[in-house]
Amino acid sequence: MTQITTRALLIDMDGVLVDSTPAVARTWASWAAKYGMEADYVVKYAHGRTSLNTIRELLPTATNETHLAENQWMEDAEIADVADVVALPGTQELLAAIPSSQFAVVTSASRKLAEVRLRAAGLWQFAKNLVTSSDIQRGKPDPEPYLKGAAKLAIPAKECVVIEDAPSGTRSGRAAGARVLALRTTTPDEELRAAGANWIINDCSSIQLLAATTKGLHLELLAEATIRTPKMS
Repeated sequence: MTQITTRALLIDMDGVLVDSTPAVARTWASWAAKYGMEADYVVKYAHGRTSLNTIRELLPTATNETHLAENQWMEDAEIADVADVVALPGTQELLAAIPSSQFAVVTSASRKLAEVRLRAAGLWQFAKNLVTSSDIQRGKPDPEPYLKGAAKLAIPAKECVVIEDAPSGTRSGRAAGARVLALRTTTPDEELRAAGANWIINDCSSIQLLAATTKGLHLELLAEATIRTPKMS
């Protein structure tokens, strides 16, 4: 068994706590069709990033007003599409076991969208410490989101473990100085390794909380689900 000790967890939402993959794919595919873009490429490009940053990068010649209008369209479309949004395996049990002062949810979704998805998945009661795209200036892979998540807990990011499923979020966590526990819920192992993940497991059901004290959390990862990747600077 692999064991981890950390002062706190900084946890991504989509693909980690919440399975929103079908909804995300539908909305981004619809947006891509508006601009004649290839849907699969756009869906993958958007994964783990804020919608506004994605739109700005995919429409580099558009005006700021267009970027903001398209971002609002995307938020409205995603908020309306939550019928099949559910909690991923193990998330309810993990969040219920950890003291609220020792974890934060750090997502690239807006605050409105995060609340809608967490409510749909039955996890809203656990989101006492929440950082969204509404709270930051620079989204993942920039370290700002995870630095703000750590600051919300008053714990240095370097003393936290980030739980992520996307390469951009993995890079964000590593840039913030945290170790990253990556889930293979949406992304191939090789991409997570390349982004700097310290460990890779199946999902949150592969994490067992052994102890929680004021000094930190002691976790165990299921051996059959764990890959220890090389340490990266």
